Amino acid sequence: MSCYIASTNNRFYTAVEQTYGAVPAIDAGHRFPAVKLSIRQAPDGVQRKDKTGSRTFFGLPPHTRNQTTFELRTYMTGWGDQSREPAYGPMFQAALGGAPLFFNGALAGSGAAGRILPFSQPHGLAPGQAVTFGGEIRFVTAIADDFAVQLNAPFTMLPVEGSPAGATVTYSPATKLKSASIFDYWSPGEAVQRILCGAGVDKMGVRVNGDFHEFTFSGAAADVLDSSSFAAGQGQLESFPPEPAPGIFDYTIIPGHLGQAWLGTAPDRFFTITEAEISLDNDLDLRAREFGANRPRCIAAGMRNVQVDFSLYEQDNEATKALYQAARQRSPIEVMFQLGQEAGQLFGVYLKSFVPEVPEFDDSEKRLAWRFASCRAQGTMDDEIYVAFG
Repeated sequence: MSCYIASTNNRFYTAVEQTYGAVPAIDAGHRFPAVKLSIRQAPDGVQRKDKTGSRTFFGLPPHTRNQTTFELRTYMTGWGDQSREPAYGPMFQAALGGAPLFFNGALAGSGAAGRILPFSQPHGLAPGQAVTFGGEIRFVTAIADDFAVQLNAPFTMLPVEGSPAGATVTYSPATKLKSASIFDYWSPGEAVQRILCGAGVDKMGVRVNGDFHEFTFSGAAADVLDSSSFAAGQGQLESFPPEPAPGIFDYTIIPGHLGQAWLGTAPDRFFTITEAEISLDNDLDLRAREFGANRPRCIAAGMRNVQVDFSLYEQDNEATKALYQAARQRSPIEVMFQLGQEAGQLFGVYLKSFVPEVPEFDDSEKRLAWRFASCRAQGTMDDEIYVAFG
């Protein structure tokens, strides 16, 4: 028997659910490096208003509907086993909705120029998918033909014929969202273990230029199960699942200042970004208020809201002035952030069309900064944002 449970003796796993609220099986490869998981479960706004002849609260009846919410923070780590999606990939599926799109890599063909990338064999890529080369990640904006694609921005060094383009996995928006289960295991094994089932991601955030590259997810869930009070049938399980046998786990995290930023109509690389945050809001609602059910039965998403907040130092070059002009004219531009700078440790987020708001001039520091707030992305059909690992 331990005196206390150390907060570092904690391991997290996650997997996509095939049926809402049904806890899936996991293995060691589903482990991801979370920083903190906050779960709150409380009665769903129920109040007693009957006259009891007293000022004493008589309590609520059993089986009252509960509301379960969560917030998850995780560091970005390397993508070691590229035969499967990153361990926190299910959370991006839950946030965006689309299934992961894998690109196994290919050899570059001859004639690479600017944003045109040729391949030596049919590439099989689709608009929005990512490719990597030389420690950089880019997104496909158009298909030239079966052997060539157009990228959102040029690579710093153009690939020569025979150069290998690395593997990627891309997540894109979809009309319907998926749910996930999050497993919260502790040492010693006698401690209370938890599973958050039916987790729907309402908000997702990607922070740029923090101490480390970090992702956040928050939303609502169907229920939280625990090893102490578990009853057969919860989460469609017969028994509370034990933690998988430990496997190889990569503790490598990436410093938050490593990466690239590309903005503009014909995007330019900006070296003056001081901070940025990309946020997604799904306007999530749970099917939880119908007669005959005491727990949510599915999730429903409303209008998707993708926003970018960023700050940069003003310069008198053409790219910076063009950014201000686009804000004044409310002209859509592209934006892409690359996190990391080595193969296997890359993350990219791409917005093909967003309108920058007129920036606030911040002269509180030695250098004049522009702060762009609540710049909203737009699209045609489930294409406002793409994220990828490489």
